[in-house]
Amino acid sequence: MGDSDLIKLYSGRILELAADIPHLGRLPAPEGSARHRSPLCGSTVTVDVTMADHRVKDFAQDVKACALGQAAASVVGRALPGRTRAEVERARDELRAMLRDNGPVPSAPFDGLEVLLPARGYRNRHASILLSLEAAAEAIAAAEKAEKRIEG
Repeated sequence: MGDSDLIKLYSGRILELAADIPHLGRLPAPEGSARHRSPLCGSTVTVDVTMADHRVKDFAQDVKACALGQAAASVVGRALPGRTRAEVERARDELRAMLRDNGPVPSAPFDGLEVLLPARGYRNRHASILLSLEAAAEAIAAAEKAEKRIEG
């Protein structure tokens, strides 16, 4: 990767997002939690959620990732409140397709992930970029499973 490629990949907007991640930290009493780690770079994202009416009521994220993973977590952090598991899983799948298969940008409200289009050509960065959506989808699924155990 040359210097001009690095400059393109780590654009000003990506660095701005990486420096402004909403909902950082952990929830004191999450209904669901999940931690995902990228085996290539060691980046990790842990997501805690609480739910109401099958939608994310509150969440927190502990992000220890490269600038690209942080930028993705920043966009996801702004879009996640009020989302259903299906919406988050769709966004995860759309982001994966955008990166790996030259697919379109994820649907709103996750369309801010468009900023990561320059990372398409860097497969070794894809896992870090996907961490926040993967952890969010799994945390929501865990919360739903816990709710079913309580109800059942």
